[in-house]
Amino acid sequence: MTAYTIIHLHNPTAGREEELVKGFDESRDAISALRGFKSAQLFTRSEKQILPVQQPWLHVAFYEFETIEPEIDLPAIAPLFARQRDRGLIANDETERVYSYRMYHPWKCDKTITPAPFTHLKILLANFTPGREAEYHRWYDEVHSVEVTTTPGYVAMRRGRLTDLPIEPRHHCLGSELVAIGFQTDDLGASLDEFHARAMGTSKPEGATWGPRSTSASSARTVHCFESVAGPFGDYSR
Repeated sequence: MTAYTIIHLHNPTAGREEELVKGFDESRDAISALRGFKSAQLFTRSEKQILPVQQPWLHVAFYEFETIEPEIDLPAIAPLFARQRDRGLIANDETERVYSYRMYHPWKCDKTITPAPFTHLKILLANFTPGREAEYHRWYDEVHSVEVTTTPGYVAMRRGRLTDLPIEPRHHCLGSELVAIGFQTDDLGASLDEFHARAMGTSKPEGATWGPRSTSASSARTVHCFESVAGPFGDYSR
């Protein structure tokens, strides 16, 4: 079995936000019946962000699968998204995006944390510097994943490579790499501040200082922070 993740980035039609969230929970039986399905959770945009840029999506639905036939199993989720559009729940403003990823490894977790659903999710649509892919993966696997998952509030990281599976609506993605980071915290702002302090070498509460960010990780990336609003359901143990 190989692990895959689908992210559905979208905005609700004005005035129908609560209906869209309720519809996600109501669709759990249909989602759970998909072959290879493992877990699903819906997140909404957090007021706290790590980069001061406009966020294009209010929601991300995060789906995890394990399958040996992704070309058959993953596109089967597309009719569920179409049903949301048919009901007029998703804004018809060209912002909706669906991306699928073949995951490199299981969730890398802080083993001192009791397993529980994520309270927040941070996703990076990222890239490696051309010609330095091996270095990029080595830095993430051996250095940065450890730095991140031992930061207060940050509990898990998983990465994957964009696939070209035909899941509608299809749009070009500017990042070939997905970095998904799970949180267990009731104060996302404090966790983000500590992350920044460690990266900048100014952390005081913990006194932790990271090494420099690898230049194998391209600055051509976008970062998006969300908080849980519905779910999870399925097997979300990590």
